[in-house]
Amino acid sequence: MSLVDLDGMLACIEFEDLGDGRWTAPHLQMDYRRIFGGQLLAQAVVLAAASAPDKAVRSLSCVFPREGSLDESLEYQVEAVHDGRSFATRRITGTQGDRVCLMAQASLHVAEEGPEHGDPLPDVGRPEEAEATELSMIPWSCRVVGGVDLRDRGVGPAEFRFWTRVDRELPDDAAVHQALLAHATDLTVIGTALRPHDGLSQADSTVRLATAVTAHQVVFHRAFRLDDWCLVDQCSPVAAGARAFGTGNVFGADGHLVASFTQESMIRPTVPAQDAS
Repeated sequence: MSLVDLDGMLACIEFEDLGDGRWTAPHLQMDYRRIFGGQLLAQAVVLAAASAPDKAVRSLSCVFPREGSLDESLEYQVEAVHDGRSFATRRITGTQGDRVCLMAQASLHVAEEGPEHGDPLPDVGRPEEAEATELSMIPWSCRVVGGVDLRDRGVGPAEFRFWTRVDRELPDDAAVHQALLAHATDLTVIGTALRPHDGLSQADSTVRLATAVTAHQVVFHRAFRLDDWCLVDQCSPVAAGARAFGTGNVFGADGHLVASFTQESMIRPTVPAQDAS
């Protein structure tokens, strides 16, 4: 069962202007111990896009220094680092009091023509052939390829593929589609990294393991719509030193590679709170 709903997801990317480049928005409400990182990614995409309306977000690189509380409002500061004819750069900081929860840098670019190539859509069958699955933080349709369950503690390859689609028509605003996709890329990378490790799964992330996303990057290659099927194809090539690294590609309904993402996370055995850093 999803812990969140689509209306709440869309509400959390509607911002209130506080003046002086400062913004705030509602949290994605859920029964969870902290602000979900996908919310921060989605909000950063929308803020960056709104700050340069003649350009589109092409990449977003984020680090999460401190976890955020759902009981306290989050304030964003948007700084225009560079404004050119073709490219723009934004620095976005999200804070709760003196705690920095998000540091992000976004690159934006006008539409231009140039050489094109892209990896082909993996041969995984059609969305209708995959198993319908509810992923807890993604409040729209997901269909997992191969019936993989990230809560399964058995050993498997560090790979995970799923089709995803919002089940109602979204606005034409590209930033909305980018924001929702960025949110979705945050959820399953840690679970994917745990698949090769016998006796561990995503279900252990709050029980036997301390886990947290420390850095996340999304690159948008082409325009796409998330109210049509997209394939998320991800893997974790390495875990070492209580950290895991994951990477993924997203393919649109037309088979084109539309986005890529990477994530670094902490994965370590649970320790007493007073000893945790």
